[in-house]
Amino acid sequence: MKARMIRIAAAVAAALALSPAIAQEKVLNLYSARHYQTDEALYSNFTRQTGIKINRIEGKEDELVERIRNEGANSPADVFITVDASRLAQADAMGLFAPIKSAVLEERIPAHLRDPENGWFAFSTRARVIIYNKLKLKSSDVANYEDLAKPSLKGKLCSRSGAHPYNVSLGAALIQHWGEAKTEEWARGVVANFARAPKGGDTDQIKAVAVGECDVAVSNTYYLVRLLRSTKSEDRAMMEKVGVVWPNQSSFGTHINISGGGMLKTAPNKEAAVKFLEYLASDEAQAYFANGNNEWPVVKSAVVSNPELKSLGNFKADTLNVGELARTTAQAQKVFDRAGYR
Repeated sequence: MKARMIRIAAAVAAALALSPAIAQEKVLNLYSARHYQTDEALYSNFTRQTGIKINRIEGKEDELVERIRNEGANSPADVFITVDASRLAQADAMGLFAPIKSAVLEERIPAHLRDPENGWFAFSTRARVIIYNKLKLKSSDVANYEDLAKPSLKGKLCSRSGAHPYNVSLGAALIQHWGEAKTEEWARGVVANFARAPKGGDTDQIKAVAVGECDVAVSNTYYLVRLLRSTKSEDRAMMEKVGVVWPNQSSFGTHINISGGGMLKTAPNKEAAVKFLEYLASDEAQAYFANGNNEWPVVKSAVVSNPELKSLGNFKADTLNVGELARTTAQAQKVFDRAGYR
């Protein structure tokens, strides 16, 4: 009996000796709706710096949100990241995010680029700019978002769906600035100016403007810079035909959208989750968003060396709080639906 007790004690001691090694194996479970191959370096850099392994599941925004809801308290997800403030606000409204107290995030992420309750944070931005065919229009013809509804542009405007979050987000910003009635009047003017029914993505609008299918459209800057950096000569030649306008520089500034994320309430690895979000606000990660993926960093101290992104120049950005903006998107969608912008 004594010998058996000694063996048991030895086994317990061995297990306890192994426990620190087990505890050192740290992980982060990331649900991501960002589908950029260039993000791989971002994740590997975090693991190299912290020793925290990232287990990543990628999918479409709605699918991931629904998965998190269905998994409930047993969800392995620690962090959810996606593009567009409205999608982050939707997840927040479902009670998925946990407010974070982080001096690093509060110091580095500007107040207007995070949820007022610190449930989620922006880590990069894209601007929604007006693009036009240089042979057909002048920049002064389309200096402001208001100009897209002018009768002089009848039959000259291309657009992706009015139900897409990028356009709905712009509509939400206009409601904040102009009110619902004026925004609906604007949307009706935009619809009246369509050269064809809305279709495709932002890149399709750029190409349509370049080939003369229409004279003007809107696009996120991310797509413009990607074409400017393309290895295909035909893409770069196409961009020579397209002019870019920073809208509303004499009023509220150009609308920006974001990519961001937050920690989930049910996160099993909360410490790792906060470390990851703080890492995304580091100068290194912020520079990578710009130089690797053609997005603007939200931290001013980050160094941008992407020549094509820098070639777009400086601009006055709209500083509406993205959290409050996101909460107006449902109203904007109703406005667009009434105006026939679908």
